Amino acid sequence: EQQANYRRSGFDLAWHNRRFQTLGRTPQPRDSRVVKLTSLPFEVVAAYDRSFHPEPRPVFLQAWIQQRRGMALGWWQDGRLQGYGVVRACAQGHKIGPLCADTPAIADSLLDALLGCVMPKEPVFLDVPEPNRDALALAERHGMTATFPTARMYRGPAPRIDLARQYALTALEIG
Repeated sequence: EQQANYRRSGFDLAWHNRRFQTLGRTPQPRDSRVVKLTSLPFEVVAAYDRSFHPEPRPVFLQAWIQQRRGMALGWWQDGRLQGYGVVRACAQGHKIGPLCADTPAIADSLLDALLGCVMPKEPVFLDVPEPNRDALALAERHGMTATFPTARMYRGPAPRIDLARQYALTALEIG
């Protein structure tokens, strides 16, 4: 709704996001490749995270993956991190973000594991960048309901980030 105001201030549309909603689930046995992100060397996590954000964010990331009311999980295979996601409590329910993965199958397994960290019937939200069609399909496969759209806008050129492997943004305010 505010895009015209931002355009007048010199911002340009980079892409749209879509918020999805579902419910927490009864935990299922996890694939052995799903590990707590805090069990991995932080440098590995920070290097993987760098592909999805325009600037390094080690101080933020360290705090984000160690939230008291959250869980950070990674996909560790063949000696390297191939995906990660964080679920955290928010004002109403829980939010998953970021969710980044090298393949749709890894994103699917991480999403299952993260949803299992939330009590059944508790609302869970996911903010998906619309250019990632695999992310939209992931939300559909999990029976998520699309709620409202948002716009990602920048003043000047949009940063080069890997949206093809980004299945959920950290937060709308952060990216």
